Amino acid sequence: MAKLYFRYGAMNSGKSTNLLQAAFNYEERGQQVLLAKPLIDTKGNTDIVSRLGVTRPVDFVVGHDESFFEVFNRERNALELRTGKPLSCLLVDEAQFLTESQVDDLLRIAIIENIPVLAYGIRTDFQTVAFPGSRRLLEISHSLEELKTICRCGKKAVFNTRKVDGVFVFDGDQVAIEDGVEVVYESLCGACYLKESGGVFNRSRRVLVEPLATAYNSAPDADFA
Repeated sequence: MAKLYFRYGAMNSGKSTNLLQAAFNYEERGQQVLLAKPLIDTKGNTDIVSRLGVTRPVDFVVGHDESFFEVFNRERNALELRTGKPLSCLLVDEAQFLTESQVDDLLRIAIIENIPVLAYGIRTDFQTVAFPGSRRLLEISHSLEELKTICRCGKKAVFNTRKVDGVFVFDGDQVAIEDGVEVVYESLCGACYLKESGGVFNRSRRVLVEPLATAYNSAPDADFA
C-alpha cells in the first residue's frame, strides 16, 4: 500500500525546492508525476516557486469547495490516456491551505488508488495556530518529516511571523491577502518570536477555557469553521 507523507517546516525551509527535487528524481527514472496546489495560493499563480529561483507549473489546482479525489482522478486519467504510462506519484505544494476533507482525500488516494502522496506545507500561522490542512495531515499521515531552517539568531526556526510594510504584526486573518501593502514572512525560533510578539504565542485566535484559563477550548476553532 502506498503512503501519505507530510513534509513540513517553517518558512524558507526548502519545502518547494524539496518537492521539485522529488519530482525530478521520479522523472529522471522515467516515472510520471502530477503536481498540484490549492487554488487559494496565489504566489506564483499556477507555478510552484522555489526561493532558489526554480519554478515549474503545476498540473492542476484544487478549489476550496472541490473534491481533491475527483479532480485528481480526472487529471490522472487524462495523463495516462495521453502518455500510455501509469502515474507514480502525486506531489502537493502549500498543503496547509487544503480543507480537512481534501486532506482525507489525499489519504484515500494513497490507500485506494495505491499512489504515493507527498504533501508539503507549514504547520502553523503567524500566531502559532495550526492551519486546518496541516492539522489534519499531522493527524492522519503515514509519515511525518520536518524540513529545518534557522532563525536569524542561528537557532532552529520553528515559528512563522508576518511583516506588513516591514513591521511585525500579530493580529489579522490567518491567510493574508495583499492589498496595496507589502506582506512578507520571517521564520524565527521560540525566543526571537516571543521577543517580537511581546511575550505572547497565541494572540486571541484560540480562546482559553474559563475559569481555568490553562487549556484551549476543545471545540473546533471558529476560524476553521
